[in-house]
Amino acid sequence: MNDQANSMEIGISTFLEATPDPVTGETVSHAERLRHAVEEIVLADQVGLDVYGIGEHHRADYAGTAPAVVLAAAAGMTKRIRLTSAVTVLSSDDPVRVYQAFSTLDSISNGRAEIMAGRGSFIESFPLFGYSLDDYDELFEEKLELLLAIRSSEKVTWRGGHRPAIDNLGVYPRSVQNPLPVWIASGGNAQSAIRAGMLGLPIAFAIIGGMPESFAPLVALYKEAAAKAGHDPNKLPIATHSHGFVADTTEQAADLFFPSTQAQMNVIGRERGWGQHYNRAAFDAARTLRGALYVGDPEYVAEKIILLRKNLGVTRFFLHVNVGTMPHRDVMHAIELLGTKVAPIVRKELARHEA
Repeated sequence: MNDQANSMEIGISTFLEATPDPVTGETVSHAERLRHAVEEIVLADQVGLDVYGIGEHHRADYAGTAPAVVLAAAAGMTKRIRLTSAVTVLSSDDPVRVYQAFSTLDSISNGRAEIMAGRGSFIESFPLFGYSLDDYDELFEEKLELLLAIRSSEKVTWRGGHRPAIDNLGVYPRSVQNPLPVWIASGGNAQSAIRAGMLGLPIAFAIIGGMPESFAPLVALYKEAAAKAGHDPNKLPIATHSHGFVADTTEQAADLFFPSTQAQMNVIGRERGWGQHYNRAAFDAARTLRGALYVGDPEYVAEKIILLRKNLGVTRFFLHVNVGTMPHRDVMHAIELLGTKVAPIVRKELARHEA
């Protein structure tokens, strides 16, 4: 983990979107989207990307209800890439089963699994698994406590308010990595940043709007909390997750990425009462140098990642590809460019400036 904190990792995150294609009107099946995901992970490993993350959702427009299973399907076909949830909705899951799933993935991949734990920005898993949204915060705190207890000790004794107690019972298999990496994911909540710092856990910020530099105060809160709790903040990895797309030219990237992004953002906007139509002007504004969209040719996307490193000190960058359904060949080409063009530019520039 310390080595990660001193380097720059670049990877892919996805929610395994299975929405209607805004161009053709066709809807990709969950089965096809899952098979595509495995192909994406294999390619990401081949082109030298560092990490691939799958988010957990329980609704018709996403196929990623079981990230660990999809990641395990690719584990045996990959050699180096790290495999993580992005995120595991810990509040509505059982920490014992979460640990078992990812420690199993860790064994299959020989020490490349990670858990990114979050409360979940979508709430469909709560009624599905019988939890009340009234307990939203309490559930996460309690289950995170149990997950960390499980990863630190083979035998666990624990009591809480929302799950039956555990009395000196073993949880298996144990992970290859000791400890199994657990990240905290946050959409920009100050308390989440402080909690992660106090616990000495790496943090991942979802930056999907506004200016990424505005997260600097949250990074400062995180590091301050870590230092007060006795952790070395310079050894704690910090990740960001942002929407984006890479193509041979910036114009091509924008034109390819906009239709599916617009369609999905409008769906989410209607659900959450944002009361506005996501249009090309908003999209183009967000892909400017200080905006939250990482859309462009390899040189431009690399420039934005380097600026992100300068402003926030991030050690890992997730490019969320794709937001809404896009042709699989275009997504694969974006992954290829991210690994073969963008990542080398970023690493070379950081090595030159931070040596």
